[in-house]
Amino acid sequence: MPSVKVKAPGKINLFLRVGPLEEDGYHQVATVYHAVDLYDELEFEDSEQLVLEFAGGNADWGGVTPGPSNLAMKAARLLQQYYGTEKGAHIRITKNIPVSGGMAGGSADAAATLVGLNTLWGLRLSTNALLNIGAELGADVPFAILGGTAVGTGRGELLSPALGRGNFNWVIVPSALGGLSTPDVYARLDEIRDSSRTDISPYDSVPQVAPEVLQAIRDGDPDALAGLLTNDLEEAAIDFIPQLQDIIELGIEAGALAGIVSGSGPTLVFLSRDAEGADDLAARLTELGHQAIALRGSAHGARVV
Repeated sequence: MPSVKVKAPGKINLFLRVGPLEEDGYHQVATVYHAVDLYDELEFEDSEQLVLEFAGGNADWGGVTPGPSNLAMKAARLLQQYYGTEKGAHIRITKNIPVSGGMAGGSADAAATLVGLNTLWGLRLSTNALLNIGAELGADVPFAILGGTAVGTGRGELLSPALGRGNFNWVIVPSALGGLSTPDVYARLDEIRDSSRTDISPYDSVPQVAPEVLQAIRDGDPDALAGLLTNDLEEAAIDFIPQLQDIIELGIEAGALAGIVSGSGPTLVFLSRDAEGADDLAARLTELGHQAIALRGSAHGARVV
């Protein structure tokens, strides 16, 4: 029985500016996506029907189900619909990216599904075709297909590569305090902004990525990047889980150059100067009772292995 295996990376946001709430209920964003070498692994086998199952891994699945609402299953259905095929597949997901952690694990699974079924079903779709389909599933899915480092605009789905020199070294701390819903975090951000709004608001313009961030990435300079890490959603995430601020401060005291909430949270991301520093920081945070994982970026996108 033919089978295909795909690995897809988690992502962190090195920079995330969020525009005002628009009439359609969405926000314009300007972000820098950065793929890290923490992967979900998916295996696809021929089947008469679409079947999705979990096959373990290091991440807690929490409330995620293998039903039709799962983003990987939605990706498979959308591919069937677009290309008029009734082919099925047995999909097994080994989950290593934190669930509801702001690292786009669901989007990584959707990206892997598009790449894997494109191969299993012999559709021979181009990367651009997969990116267009992925954008219908969510703003993070196209980036999970591409990987690397990229600027995302619009709702995050409009991508342009951000070329860099070398790798950056990170430590992530998945939250043991529960997951966060991305829509809930955006809604809380809107509430915070509404309560502090003045006649002249910084949220009335289309957000843009600061040029200094892209320069630091091009230079591969962790010290410069540390002072530029930005996340407009951080305040809202910490409003839900105040203990996140304590852990950020703890990580900086333990040697991190900087620490932020990843995306909509609650996973925390710490930047280290080098790989040795990341290993030491992960060990120290583990000693203090927090799950901590040393990672490198940028990493490749969803890829058949």
